[in-house]
Amino acid sequence: MEKKSFQMANSIKPISLTPNFIVPEDKRPQLAHISPLASIPIIDLNDHVTSSLLQKISQACEEYGFFQVINHGVPEELCEKVMTAVTQFFELPPEERAEFFTEDLTKQVKLFNYYLKSEGQEKVTMWSELFSHPWHPFDDFTHLLPQNPPLYREAFAEYAKEIGGLMNRLLSLISQGLGLDKDCLRKRIGDNPRLRAQANFYPSCPDPELTLGLAVHTDLNALTVLQQSAGVTGLQVIKDGKWVAVDPIPNAFVINLGDQIQVLSNGRFKSVHHRAVTDKTHPRVSLAMFYGPNTEDVIGPVEDLIDGEHPPVYRSYRYAEFLEKFYSQEGTRRMVKELFELPK
Repeated sequence: MEKKSFQMANSIKPISLTPNFIVPEDKRPQLAHISPLASIPIIDLNDHVTSSLLQKISQACEEYGFFQVINHGVPEELCEKVMTAVTQFFELPPEERAEFFTEDLTKQVKLFNYYLKSEGQEKVTMWSELFSHPWHPFDDFTHLLPQNPPLYREAFAEYAKEIGGLMNRLLSLISQGLGLDKDCLRKRIGDNPRLRAQANFYPSCPDPELTLGLAVHTDLNALTVLQQSAGVTGLQVIKDGKWVAVDPIPNAFVINLGDQIQVLSNGRFKSVHHRAVTDKTHPRVSLAMFYGPNTEDVIGPVEDLIDGEHPPVYRSYRYAEFLEKFYSQEGTRRMVKELFELPK
């Protein structure tokens, strides 16, 4: 995507680095301090030695909560097609995108901005615009999607089928990595999962040290499959107290565990804090596909992972209760799963 001025859908002029985008000093990204560590693990899903693959998955889930997968089976042309559709959506005139803009984050289809709230300070808008809607591997959901750009509905219908298969495979591998039956996590998350897609657009920014594309957070769902646009790094994750950049790899997906996997695994597998930073020269697009429980599903540590040496870390809860607490912490560094921890 070439560099050009970008206008938010809820604004009357092109984006500029006004005070409402500048984060407080203690929340700034300090990009010079990013760890030189060789990023997160890269796992080849074509590894035919099952024990080797499960060990790599298990280790990545325990130590990082994030990993990238290659040879994942989703056609490269389809990945490019859906990213083109997303990019074209954000290139639509702001008044056309504004049809989807809302501040009600519970809406099914929504264009919105996140913001950061700090004690005693004005809220700060994140340097990004996000478009969220349902997806499903089999059921028709495309009537909910924009008719323009023309490619959008077709691309997402094809992509959702492929991502559905990949999600099932990943959940199976993660289950087995915990020593559980391969279908255990999928069954525990429920037969009618909450499936959301979120396209993220980060315009180029005159001073990335003063802004954030997305504030520090963990994903509230169970599993996220993320595709990043080529050539621009923005995603960063916490490892051993330091921020680590996750560079895009050609035809790879970033996989990250959400809060529900941490709870189901009784704390063994981690849902870790991450953020998105901005780039001075290039805009960036990413597409996250979320898989999580439905509101009525009950989530808690899997019984087979609890014994005398490993007592339950979390109490069970309805996912609706988790969501309620999540939305009540809007604009802050959310700490939701911690609210469900049992006393030690």
